[in-house]
Amino acid sequence: VPGAQDLVDFSPVYRCLHIYSVLGARETFENYYRKQRRKQARLVLQPPSNMHETLDGYRKYFNQIVGFFVVEDHILHTTQGLVNRAYIDELWEMALSKTIAALRTHSSYCSDPSLVLDLKNLIVLFADTLQGYGFPVNQLFDMLLEIQDQYSETLLKKWSGVFRNILDSDNYSPIPVTNEEVYKKIVGQFPFQDAELEKQPFPKKFPFSEFVPKVYNQIKEFIYACLKFSEDLHLSSTEVDDMIRKSTNLLLTRTLSNCLQNVIKRKNVGLTELVQIIINTTHLEKSCKFLEEFITNITNVLPETVHTTKLYGTTTFKDARHAAEEEIYTNLNQKIDQFLQLADYDWMAMEPGSKASDYLVDLIGFLRSTFAVFTHLPGDVDVHSTMSGKVAQTACMSACKHLSTSLMQLLLEAEVRQLTLGALQQFNLDVEECER
Repeated sequence: VPGAQDLVDFSPVYRCLHIYSVLGARETFENYYRKQRRKQARLVLQPPSNMHETLDGYRKYFNQIVGFFVVEDHILHTTQGLVNRAYIDELWEMALSKTIAALRTHSSYCSDPSLVLDLKNLIVLFADTLQGYGFPVNQLFDMLLEIQDQYSETLLKKWSGVFRNILDSDNYSPIPVTNEEVYKKIVGQFPFQDAELEKQPFPKKFPFSEFVPKVYNQIKEFIYACLKFSEDLHLSSTEVDDMIRKSTNLLLTRTLSNCLQNVIKRKNVGLTELVQIIINTTHLEKSCKFLEEFITNITNVLPETVHTTKLYGTTTFKDARHAAEEEIYTNLNQKIDQFLQLADYDWMAMEPGSKASDYLVDLIGFLRSTFAVFTHLPGDVDVHSTMSGKVAQTACMSACKHLSTSLMQLLLEAEVRQLTLGALQQFNLDVEECER
C-alpha cells in the first residue's frame, strides 16, 4: 500500500521550512504552519449534513480525518520539530471529541440494523488504523458500546415485524408430516423428541403448529445478529456472552411477548387457536434450555459462570399461556351469555314442558363439542393431556359456575314478580339437565 510520501508531495513544506530556517525565522513558519493546519482540521471535522444516509458518507468523513493525521504524523517524523507530539496530541483530543459528537448525532438517525453494523465495522477500521499511528482510541471503543445499544434497539424493531408476520400467517393447527424426510426436517429446525410420536406410522402430526420452529429459528438468527456486532470490539468472551443474553432477554420479554399478547387478545381468535397457543408456548418454553446451550456454544462461556446473565425469557411463554387460558374462560362465558339471551321462560306457565328448554340443550351441545377440542389434542400424551386437561377442567369449572350464577340471576330478576309451579318445574328440568 502506498504511504503518505507516495501520495502527497511534501517538498513545498520542506522548501519553506529550509528558506525560513536560513533566514533565521523558523519560529514564524512553525506558528504559521500550525495555525493553518488547525483551521484545516476544523474543516475536515465538519461532517456532511446527510452523512447518516449512506455508508459512503461515513467513509468519506473518516478518510478525511485519517488523511489529516497521517500527514501530520509524517511531518512529525521528517522535519525535526516543525510540529511536536504535544501539538499533535492536542489536535487529536479536539478531533476525537468532535468525531464522537458527530457520530452520536448521526448514528441516532439510523434505523437499519445492517447500516449500523457496517458503520461499526468502519469505526473499528478507523480506530485500529489511528491506533497503529500511536493515537489513543479507547474513547471510540467506548462509544461503540453506546452504538451497540442502539443496534440492539433497531434489531428488536426489525424482529417485531418478523414475529408479527410469523404469527399472522400461522394456521394454528398441528403440523402434519407425511414422510420421514419432512419429519427429520422439522426435528432439525426445532429441538423436539418424543418416542411415542416417532413410533407412530405416517401420516402423523407434531403437537405444535408452524410458528414454533419458525419463532425458534428467528430467535437464533437474532442471536447471530447480536454476535456480529461484538466482533473486533476487543471484548472478553464473558462481555460478549452477557451482551447477547441481555439482548435475547429483551427480545423474548418485550418483543415476542407483545406479539403473542396481541394475537391472544385479537377479536376473532377462536378456542382451537387459543388451545394451540397454549401448546406452542409450552414447547417454546422447553426449548429455552437449548437456546442457552446455543449461546454457550457460540461464546464458550458456561451458563454456570458467576457473571452470566440467565435467560429469563421463559416467563414470556408462561405469561402468554396464562393470558390464553384467561381468554378461553372469558370466551366461554361470553358464549354462555349469548345462549342465555335466548332463554324465554314463561313464568306464568300452568304446566312444565316435557323436556329441557331448547336454548339449554343447544348450550350443552356447544359445551360438549368445545371440550372435545381439548381431548383430541395430538402428540405427547403426558404433557398435553395433563396440560389441556388442566385447562379443560378449569374451563369446565368456570363455565359451570358462570352458568349456575346466570340461571340464579334469571330466577331472581326484578321483572319476575310471580312464579307458577309449572314454570318452576320447567326451570328444574333445565337445572337437572345441567347436572346430568
